[in-house]
Amino acid sequence: MVTLWQVTDITPKYKRKEKERRRILFVSLQRRAMAGPFDKQAELYPDARLNYPEEWFSLLASRTLRRSLAWDVGTSNGQAAVTVAEHYDLVIGTDIDEAQLKCAMAHPRVRYLHTPLFLSEDDLITRIGSENLVDLVTVVHAVHWFDLSSFYSAAIQALRKPGGIIALWCYSGVEVDSTFDPVMKKFHDTTLPYWDSRMQYVFDGYKTLPFPFESVGLGSEGEPFELDIPKEMSFEWFLGTLRTWSAVAVAKERGVDLLPESVVKEFETAWGGPGLVRSVVYKAFALVGSVKL
Repeated sequence: MVTLWQVTDITPKYKRKEKERRRILFVSLQRRAMAGPFDKQAELYPDARLNYPEEWFSLLASRTLRRSLAWDVGTSNGQAAVTVAEHYDLVIGTDIDEAQLKCAMAHPRVRYLHTPLFLSEDDLITRIGSENLVDLVTVVHAVHWFDLSSFYSAAIQALRKPGGIIALWCYSGVEVDSTFDPVMKKFHDTTLPYWDSRMQYVFDGYKTLPFPFESVGLGSEGEPFELDIPKEMSFEWFLGTLRTWSAVAVAKERGVDLLPESVVKEFETAWGGPGLVRSVVYKAFALVGSVKL
């Protein structure tokens, strides 16, 4: 298991295609159709999303030549943006979901922008600043929703060359102990029919995600950088994370309750009681790279 401090530098195999000027769609039409369930979950995110360790953001900042401008794409509630802002002069957080942006965390060095679903690449770059200006592009638990070729084209245009990097990261599960983990797997299996097909990238730990960038020693295409994130967690917090899952919301829209009282009780018993705070480990993974020159 590779952790935050065990870094492997593997050159990516992916050959980037020539950038195309076109109207772009970062998020699939399937994702737009799911906007209702996501909007209804928006207010749950600030309390239930995972906080990534400060050391991770420091490590990313150490890989950029300058620390003037960062762009957090699919910023959601700004949870990553406000931490990135501790290392950069300005962070621009963009999202197509206005409901999420209304819940975004305030920070003096973070500016949030609502980006329309369809936007030309040139217009998008103009809103961010200009070409060759962004030191760090981040996408947290969201890139699997994007039209990857369009997003990567925009990121390549925006990134400072040389010296800028793009970082994509996510987590796919949590480990507690040998009693709890099988209960978690059984629940996860019940959610599978309700996930968007692009979530397979997440279930694969980003091993199958195309990544047309040069390795900077923090993962490369087919070989994501893995990190274990320990966390002290209450049962209430854990249950809150499950309720933010898009699959849970989609199932509810279809008349299926994936978290009935019986399932909650099974989780509670395996946890050791509702009042117990447990030490858990989130299994996260990342792809970080620079533009190929």
